[in-house]
Amino acid sequence: MSDATTTPAQETALTIGAHDAALDKRLEDELDAFNDAATATAGAERAEFSVRVTDTEGELIGGLSAWVWGGLCGIHLLWVREESRAAGWGAKLLRAAEEEAVRRGCDRATVSSYTFQAPGFYERQGYTEVGRVPGMPGGHADVYLYKELKD
Repeated sequence: MSDATTTPAQETALTIGAHDAALDKRLEDELDAFNDAATATAGAERAEFSVRVTDTEGELIGGLSAWVWGGLCGIHLLWVREESRAAGWGAKLLRAAEEEAVRRGCDRATVSSYTFQAPGFYERQGYTEVGRVPGMPGGHADVYLYKELKD
């Protein structure tokens, strides 16, 4: 790490460096504890899961990763290889994730997608835009979408 700044009276250090997995873990743990207390979700399932589809040779066609917490499912990543995108795999992966989220007690889902990615895809799957953050590279925006999940 570099650029250490210390204040003699406080004996503290501010450092800037490369990615720090241990720091990430500590921050996640501290924020999870804070969030649980603030939302009364202590003890609620907090987990991650994935959905994948492979071809007959075992090669990845597409996949999805998601998390659940306090009745909310967050779609983290969804990707389908280019030559398979017209076959409906994105919708199938998303539907499977939503069904798994409901099985895990979720009644709503959220996802973000850059404007050059797939916000229209999520809207066609029943998601509604609830906000966007401008200023992404290339003049794009990060679009936030939300959906109520049904049993």
